[in-house]
Amino acid sequence: MDPSLAWAILGLALILAELLTGTFYLLMLGVAAFGAALAAYFGLGFGPQIIVAAVVAAAGCYGVHAYRARNKATQMPSIDAGMPASFEQWIDPAARLARVRYRGASWDARVEGGETLEPGSALYVVNTSGNTLQVAAKRPA
Repeated sequence: MDPSLAWAILGLALILAELLTGTFYLLMLGVAAFGAALAAYFGLGFGPQIIVAAVVAAAGCYGVHAYRARNKATQMPSIDAGMPASFEQWIDPAARLARVRYRGASWDARVEGGETLEPGSALYVVNTSGNTLQVAAKRPA
């Protein structure tokens, strides 16, 4: 198989995968594969093809990362924001880490504010950070 065709198929597969995830990082990797396909089309060896793919991928992924960091304040809030949770117990009161019941399961949560909480107290999800909820006693606006 022609190397330019193999790179183009890889690029197309990565872009299709990106359409399913919506992260834009796979889009940048797909563009990088198309760049390597272009290098292969012009007769460059495998080493330069890999270098082209790596440089384009690194630049594209850095660009996506920088754009997201710059526009973090204008991003959509979490779909969980404003949803009620129930306080279960403290994990580390000094660090404001607790266990809360949310959607029928126990979650780790970082509690905002300095309120004293009793088991069963109502809290509201402010945001998510990985698998840790950020919760507060007042519903976010």
